[in-house]
Amino acid sequence: MKFLSYIISSIFVVVFFLLLLIFHPIQWLGLKFFGQKGHQNVVNIMNWFLIQSLLILGVRVQVENEQNLPENTSLIFVSNHQSTFDISPIIWHFRKYNPKFVSKKELGKGIPSISFNLRHGGAALIDRKDARQALTELASFSKRIEKNNWSAAIFPEGTRSTTGVPKSFSPNGLKMITKYNPGAYVVPLTINNSWKVFKYGKFPLGLGSPIKIITHKPIKVGSLPFNELIASVESTIKESIL
Repeated sequence: MKFLSYIISSIFVVVFFLLLLIFHPIQWLGLKFFGQKGHQNVVNIMNWFLIQSLLILGVRVQVENEQNLPENTSLIFVSNHQSTFDISPIIWHFRKYNPKFVSKKELGKGIPSISFNLRHGGAALIDRKDARQALTELASFSKRIEKNNWSAAIFPEGTRSTTGVPKSFSPNGLKMITKYNPGAYVVPLTINNSWKVFKYGKFPLGLGSPIKIITHKPIKVGSLPFNELIASVESTIKESIL
């Protein structure tokens, strides 16, 4: 099985990076001629293609959403983090809410399409080694979310879990976002199985493990003291991790 994975993974990597290369200039054109909305439409379509490319690995993505998510207000998507492939399904399946990610600064350069989107699409690029920069960037990001009626997406674990076992949630990022978005709703998401794509390490990739994302009941910011809010979100997410 691992030998077969080398062959299939090589095909997937070529397709995946070709998609990033193709959509990089298209993003630029979308932003140049159609502004933020045009750019976001290109990003959404690109992420649909990235999700479909996972079928090469035999990986299907299912997003379960039985919740009536509030509209005409900001949402704050909070999720556990298992792999790179957590991001595209959130962007595509919740595209009507315009989720913008909190990301590490290093991803803002050097990666076709992805770095361009992070720099120009409204994301927060934080330096995890510089607390002052991180707090300043998070504050600016949180204000952009509120001003544009966008939504935020954050992984409070900070780094990916390579075994699926969740790490402790850091409250700082979510606390800053809720501070500047008092009318928002926090939407917990549980991601399962995406870590298995990297179960052998960076290469080859794992085959045939479906990724499932579960949407939980939204919680109004301010309906609970913050410490209770993050504790409730963390327990809700972790209880659904397989």
